[in-house]
Amino acid sequence: MSVLVTGGAGFIGSHIVNDLLEAGEKVVALDDLSGGFRENVNPRATFVEGSITDAALIERLFREHRFAHVFHLAAYAAEGLSHFIKRFNYENNLIGSVNLINASVNYEVKCFVFTSSIAVYGPGQLPMKEAMTPTPEDSYGIAKYAVEQELKASHHMFGLNSIVFRPHNVYGEYQNIGDKYRNVVGIFMNQIMQGKPLTVFGDGEQTRAFSYIRDIAPVMVRALTVPAAYNQVFNIGADDVFTVNELARTVCEEFGVKPDIRHLEARKEVVHAYSDHSRVREVFGTQPKTPLKEGIRRMAAWAKTVGARQSKKFDNIEVRKNLPKSWAE
Repeated sequence: MSVLVTGGAGFIGSHIVNDLLEAGEKVVALDDLSGGFRENVNPRATFVEGSITDAALIERLFREHRFAHVFHLAAYAAEGLSHFIKRFNYENNLIGSVNLINASVNYEVKCFVFTSSIAVYGPGQLPMKEAMTPTPEDSYGIAKYAVEQELKASHHMFGLNSIVFRPHNVYGEYQNIGDKYRNVVGIFMNQIMQGKPLTVFGDGEQTRAFSYIRDIAPVMVRALTVPAAYNQVFNIGADDVFTVNELARTVCEEFGVKPDIRHLEARKEVVHAYSDHSRVREVFGTQPKTPLKEGIRRMAAWAKTVGARQSKKFDNIEVRKNLPKSWAE
């Protein structure tokens, strides 16, 4: 039996593919390469270039491979930008997910592992806990929470098992450092390698817990073998909280450059975001905790081998009102 990994050429997805292969699974990696890279995909996996929004393609893949499990990571994960690309956001992050859920029900998938986000919580709920009622304030978080609700309904109606992970601020090797709209660690590294100042929205005192990828992906893969994880929701990620300014200084130190920070006009975003991980520890045991400085060192070593990447402008802006100036330019 095969395992489908959507977003398999992307950042987290490529790590999931590697870990599944190491576990002896047969893997099909699906990706439209809008944010991932073909070279990220392990050659031992079967790669299919295509989109989860293509319902006919999804139907064909499920019919041909009869997937036992699905890891759904394909998404356009730009929280701030999602306000301005609502149609694109919901088509890719919600409707595409529904295509996968439909096929998983019809072809009796054993478990559907979904990568959600702490964006579902919204503001003012700290630390973020799974028992809280989500109140997402951006279109990305709304879409993610809608998929979570669809999975819950599909279990009740059709018996489809699922596991939902809500990771946060994940960084590491294979991240798309050329995406200027998301993933601040990659943005900083790309700017340094291009000799540009680091751009920070507002005063940089926003706080986040930055999570190293190798602390995340192996747990997600192992979840398939943990019955207590089925039909549960888990926050997963780092516990230590840092300001964006502290992150910038850490990245600059690793690259051996003096911090050159350009503060932009503040955007509307959750100022402080970090989550509680008691539940994931209860079910999976003690989790690895790579210190930020060590994780940045590993990612920087990789980033230096691939070099700077040109940031692509997102051309399909649907709402321009209140669009941050740096993105409008």
